[in-house]
Amino acid sequence: MATQRHRWITLPDSRSKRRSHALVTYVLDQARSDFQARYPNVRFGPVVGLLAAYQEEDNIGDVLKSMPTLLGDLEVTTLVVVDGGSDNTAQVSLDAGVFTCVLPVNLGQGAALRLGYELASAHGAHYVVTLDADGQNDPGEMGDLLQPILDDTSDFVIASRRLGTDQTTDLFRRAGVRFYASTLNAIAGQRLTDSSNGYRAFRIDVLDDIVSHLVQDQYQTSEVVITASSRGWRISQVPTMWHPRASGTSKKGGNLVFGFNYARAILTTWARVTLGNRTRR
Repeated sequence: MATQRHRWITLPDSRSKRRSHALVTYVLDQARSDFQARYPNVRFGPVVGLLAAYQEEDNIGDVLKSMPTLLGDLEVTTLVVVDGGSDNTAQVSLDAGVFTCVLPVNLGQGAALRLGYELASAHGAHYVVTLDADGQNDPGEMGDLLQPILDDTSDFVIASRRLGTDQTTDLFRRAGVRFYASTLNAIAGQRLTDSSNGYRAFRIDVLDDIVSHLVQDQYQTSEVVITASSRGWRISQVPTMWHPRASGTSKKGGNLVFGFNYARAILTTWARVTLGNRTRR
């Protein structure tokens, strides 16, 4: 029988955590099964343009119309991971004729992208370019992002609105981009100007290496940079045009909420990577 002292120091029951993990696993398995049933024995082109989309029925159609089918002589496959939601984002994507994987419930952009990385790797991609489904990134710039990787001068390339042109007018967000880039550079030993940009290009072996270390379900851009940097991958940046959202509002909250959660993602990733490096020594 447990003593009173033992009851005081007993850790909380972890059933809720196990239940949550089991439910997430179930949702991901359902999405994988649905994708395999819709596209049996599919083989992607060497370049995958990956979009994680949540409640973007009014925006994603125009983005998909602008997606290239070739970059030089490399075939481009467009893959949309629909992160749950209650609108017609999935149907718009399917009607556009692109590969579409649908999560039955919303898990967050980070979780949707991890599933996309997994599908890209499993179906033959050599390179992955991620971009937003809201119209803020220009698909016509995908070749610019990919070129340093094709030239073998980089393994992972991030678009920079600060080196290019930022057409948005939110001064608070602009200040945040500068602040968080400086913070992340100090942590990761990089010299990036726009570490929170979701327009990125990867060699597939970078993703194969880091995906098992990624845990952020929403504010995941900093996590990818810190993790890839800690594992020795070459990271560079190219200028980009940053457009206002075509319509609607960000799903990541207002400026204060976004800023707090993005800072938390940086700090928790830094702590996890630092602890992991010490453990391996």
